[in-house]
Amino acid sequence: MEERTPAEVWMRRHAAQFVRQVTARNRLPLDYSVNSLRVVDFIVDGLRKGKSERADVQQVLFGLGAYTGEVLVRRAGAQWVEFDADQRELFGQPVGVRMADGRVWNPLGKVVKRYDAGERESLRMFYLQLHGRAARQAARQVAFEGRSA
Repeated sequence: MEERTPAEVWMRRHAAQFVRQVTARNRLPLDYSVNSLRVVDFIVDGLRKGKSERADVQQVLFGLGAYTGEVLVRRAGAQWVEFDADQRELFGQPVGVRMADGRVWNPLGKVVKRYDAGERESLRMFYLQLHGRAARQAARQVAFEGRSA
């Protein structure tokens, strides 16, 4: 059995607690599916329309970022990782996810970007672009290997 990192344990617990709290009050379909990221977009848009200051909704944004990262973990084979000092400075977050191909992403920051910039920063599209990139790259590699055989 593979040991979990402190970042993984912390973020998975945070995401689960956030989902329990949100779904206890509302009937939101936060089921860790890719389509549930549309719900995340919807929630963030509601916070934006409410003209909330970011500081007032920071905990909700963090919870939504944890949830988004957990969707990447469960659906795209990512793993929660602690960022090193350079990554923390770059991303402005302590943790993120590493995809199976080694790429590192910042779902916590992506939720904040959605809040700041609106629709052009869709969380669902974020998933589809990250996951799709790996699939396209693998398909290209298979095609390349087939030509060279």
